[in-house]
Amino acid sequence: MKYIRSNLKKLEDLCQAIGYKVRYEQGHFQSGYCRVEARQIIVINKFFDVEGRINVLIELIPTLTVDHEKLSEDQLALWNKVVEFRPLESTQ
Repeated sequence: MKYIRSNLKKLEDLCQAIGYKVRYEQGHFQSGYCRVEARQIIVINKFFDVEGRINVLIELIPTLTVDHEKLSEDQLALWNKVVEFRPLESTQ
């Protein structure tokens, strides 16, 4: 996946379709983001560039609970791509 604004917008739209709102704010997040479960909000460090924002969303999206029936075909294809693209956790 290329690190361009249009791909960032697609990932943000996917999060919205899943039911999460993406916000960019200043914060002291150790990992660069904060997920507020009760309100379904993802807060990303506003100082991240496009690449950093995309990487955070690629890391987060597979961990979200998804109702596949609510997603369009394009969104479902993007979700599957993100799940496959996600770096495998080290098994060392």
